Amino acid sequence: MSGPDLLAGRERALRALELTVKRKLEGFLHGDITGLRSGPGSEPNEARPYQAGQDDVRRMDWNVTARSLEPHVRAPLAERELETWALLDASASMDFGTALSEKRDLAIAIVGAVGLLADRPGNRLGVRVAIGNEVRRLPAAAGSVQLRRSLRSLLSLPRATPGEFPRTDLGRAITRLNREHPRPGLRVVVSDFHDDDGWVDPLRRLSARHEVIAVEVLDPRELELPEVGLLTLVDPETGRRREVRTSSRKLRRRYADAMTAHRTQTTQAIRAAGAAHLVLRTDTDWVRDVAAFATARRRSSIRRHPTGRTGIR
Repeated sequence: MSGPDLLAGRERALRALELTVKRKLEGFLHGDITGLRSGPGSEPNEARPYQAGQDDVRRMDWNVTARSLEPHVRAPLAERELETWALLDASASMDFGTALSEKRDLAIAIVGAVGLLADRPGNRLGVRVAIGNEVRRLPAAAGSVQLRRSLRSLLSLPRATPGEFPRTDLGRAITRLNREHPRPGLRVVVSDFHDDDGWVDPLRRLSARHEVIAVEVLDPRELELPEVGLLTLVDPETGRRREVRTSSRKLRRRYADAMTAHRTQTTQAIRAAGAAHLVLRTDTDWVRDVAAFATARRRSSIRRHPTGRTGIR
């Protein structure tokens, strides 16, 4: 494909991605789900008279309203700037998908969704990309223009052939994210977590300073082997090949059991690190999963802070 054709293809992909993210999230951005984090401004301040058309009726202070016989709302404290950084795992194992999309496509869509859900006055979104030995940086900035630039850069990432790049060290990438962006904020790590457990301690240290969401991206074909006879498996990181006979029921069961154990270990490690865990699959409606996740976090924060404070830690 020539240069102009390649550029045009990327722009079409970007427009399609933007349309998909915005259309699917439109119903959530202005409803009960206002973000992945109950961010600054959720701490109640003094009550003041209600202004029709400007104030959210959900902030109505009924006690003051009853005493004064005039509608009052509990105004939030002034919002402070929130810095959000997303770390995208762009290792070769993410270039895999047998359902609605590849894992990498879903991961990029999630970064776009994070940009929309974290979009508040003064907030900024930056992206780090882990690929091979590199940890690339897309600068943090506010607004839809910067989000579009970031998505364009992510869609332009090289797709490695198996064994072309060194194995991506997710733990090292998380450590750099924590060291180079120390200001407390929201951190979103998007990966299939197929790496060894070298990411566990770095994720724990990241969670000690920031609010962290670990997004695990899966494809259904990774969870169990299909019965298709002789199958050649390729390690996307090293390029090593191995032929297996999928007609063996014992082999398929062992594979499924191993993947179940791996996923259980991943879930336990993420929770032990103090991060929130969001699982997304290439064969499901990821927007509904994000919405359910955000709703559950909001409800959990309300139960933990019944006085009205809804910050999540």
